[in-house]
Amino acid sequence: MGHSMTPVARNLLIACVVVFGLQYMLGSQVEMRFALWPPTDDPRVPGFMPWQIVSYAFLHGGLTHLLFNMFALYMFGPDIERLLGWKRFLTYYLVCVVGAAAAQLLVLHMLGNPTVPTVGASGGIFGLLLAYGMAFPRRKLMLIFPPIPMPAWLFVTLYGLLELYLGIAGRDSNVAHFAHLGGMVGGLALILYWRSQSRAR
Repeated sequence: MGHSMTPVARNLLIACVVVFGLQYMLGSQVEMRFALWPPTDDPRVPGFMPWQIVSYAFLHGGLTHLLFNMFALYMFGPDIERLLGWKRFLTYYLVCVVGAAAAQLLVLHMLGNPTVPTVGASGGIFGLLLAYGMAFPRRKLMLIFPPIPMPAWLFVTLYGLLELYLGIAGRDSNVAHFAHLGGMVGGLALILYWRSQSRAR
């Protein structure tokens, strides 16, 4: 597992930290403009704008939220970037972020577009987890609670199933579980596309 940062993973981490600092200094105006909002006719809330499908992933809902996501980016990002190269890594990460945004907007639409913003890099992070589990399936990952080692493929599979259960059951409603799954689905679609292109050549 990579302990030295690669260029794109490092810059993504720095960007998220800098934006979090701006959130702290400027307050809610950053979230009002750059969080992911559902379409709405309510003039009291910002509503959806196209750039939000990427910008939301650089905002976070608190220090703990930021630290967990950046720790995962630090742990898993460099190995995937070395595997894919920086251009494909950046493309992959952004596709996961957009896939997560699309899933979240779809779920909010099904719920009647409640005017709640979505922030966080978790969609991109879940995409990285998927890629890691597919690329290094036998590498051992250690759970924090409880501290149980398991192969990466099993960790990613169980985590995905847990997110699906929590999303369907409506647990932790302040967490965008389907956005996490959308990041994984977007990442999987891109990986399968790249593989089909390689076979065609």
